Amino acid sequence: MPVDPSRWLLSQRERANPWTRLDDGHRGQQAWSEGNEVRPLVHGATYFAELHDRIEATQPGDLVLFTDWQGDADQRLTDQPGSEVTEVLGRADERGVDVRGLIWRSHSSAAGFTSRENAALGRALQKRGVEAILDMRVRMAGSHHQKMVVIRYRDDPSRDIAFVGGIDLAHSRRDDRDHGGDPQALDVMPDEYGDTPPWHDIQAAISGPAVYDVETVFRERWEDPTTLRRSPIILTRDRLRGLDTTPDPLPAQAPPPPPVEGGTHVVQLLRTYPDLRNGRDYAFANGGERSVARGYTKAVEQAQRLVYVEDQYLWGNQVGGVFTEALRTNTDLQVVAVVPLHPDVGGINRLAQLEGRRRAMTAMAEAAPGRVAVYGIENEAGTPIYVHAKTCLVDDTWATIGSDNFNRRSWTHDSELSAVVVDTADTADTYARRLRLTLAAEHLGRAPDAPMDDCVDPADMVRVYAETAAALDAWYDGGRQGPRPPGRLRRLQPPELSRVERALVTPVYLWAHDPDGRPAPLRRRGEF
Repeated sequence: MPVDPSRWLLSQRERANPWTRLDDGHRGQQAWSEGNEVRPLVHGATYFAELHDRIEATQPGDLVLFTDWQGDADQRLTDQPGSEVTEVLGRADERGVDVRGLIWRSHSSAAGFTSRENAALGRALQKRGVEAILDMRVRMAGSHHQKMVVIRYRDDPSRDIAFVGGIDLAHSRRDDRDHGGDPQALDVMPDEYGDTPPWHDIQAAISGPAVYDVETVFRERWEDPTTLRRSPIILTRDRLRGLDTTPDPLPAQAPPPPPVEGGTHVVQLLRTYPDLRNGRDYAFANGGERSVARGYTKAVEQAQRLVYVEDQYLWGNQVGGVFTEALRTNTDLQVVAVVPLHPDVGGINRLAQLEGRRRAMTAMAEAAPGRVAVYGIENEAGTPIYVHAKTCLVDDTWATIGSDNFNRRSWTHDSELSAVVVDTADTADTYARRLRLTLAAEHLGRAPDAPMDDCVDPADMVRVYAETAAALDAWYDGGRQGPRPPGRLRRLQPPELSRVERALVTPVYLWAHDPDGRPAPLRRRGEF
């Protein structure tokens, strides 16, 4: 029986942002688009190759819009010279394509961020004619974390496409299913990840009317009248360096692309915007928007059998609480999560991230002993794979791919964007199930076309994951004697931190890693 999207998705009222025009074109209280086709692009190499071809196919009068949290001007989209981000976008602009970008300005590189790289990308693109703006309209210690690209083809709207997910136009992202890493690797990853860190990520390719919605998200940020920088010193310095600090008006927005023939994917966009200054900022989100938190909460509350998560963090009491409530309510529900084996930082910051993980894992394990399993993954050489994917699948029905992580920062403090898909086709072979089995095949060490009959039922997949991880863990415990068992899964337990360590890192965790961007009344009520 086809799924009723209203049971799973937020209404306009539930989005709780009367300032946005995102849902203006939707009927009644509907806050989603119908008639779409969404394709999960697993791995950066897959996404970059398609992005390269799509941009190269643009012609004069077409429109390319993008946002980026971290960017590298020389990052190649394919193996070929000339596929660098700056070259591909620069060539498009030079042949008459209207190319606009919003790049997070970033905190200082001296503090471990990417201000140099992001500024260099902005300057390089501006020199090629692209209007790439360095955007710092964020909460203190916050960031613009959205990663999207929208391409509108003037003469053929049926080809219009939007990409939404967690993949930046940056080094280390162009990895593939074998997970040998991107040859253009970040040099700041911990030693455990090697010289070319393996990188697991996902982007959604959206065709159909929802492309218009993604474009609206970009336009709201682009057209917001808030100054690009809070610091007049930084703003003046950027102007002296010749950087463009005033976004030019965008062309009129074209109507939504036509529905995809046979498109059964309902798409809802979830966002996070913080409360910047007591509700007086963001013309399109006065007081912020927390539909990411609201959307996840509504979906998990519906869960009956399996919530499957792949996430960079999975942190904290509040995020853990969403799961614990569902686990207590439904004693048949199981949660499986795939996260990095090791944090991507060292020192006190590593301990702070482990404290966040400990809080969520402990809360879930106590609420549902034996029904929560958390795994890391490694490649066949034994090198940990950094999990940067941000996806959640609930009962093979509700599926999201986005920029947001399972932590309070992503749910309240930074700007985020996630694309939720509910497949209304009258079949068990849903979008969410196909994505779950695709990811399972990789983590179990199987070929892409291998039979997955033993994982179709969610309970069977939970068992197969546990058995596969147990075999690999036992191989390590036994001194790696004999052939390495198939699969990439390693079982994780809640990190153990002493009382002293927890007391030391808790302020760092709460302030720097998992801050709260909600208005004070919502904080006091514990609501989003």
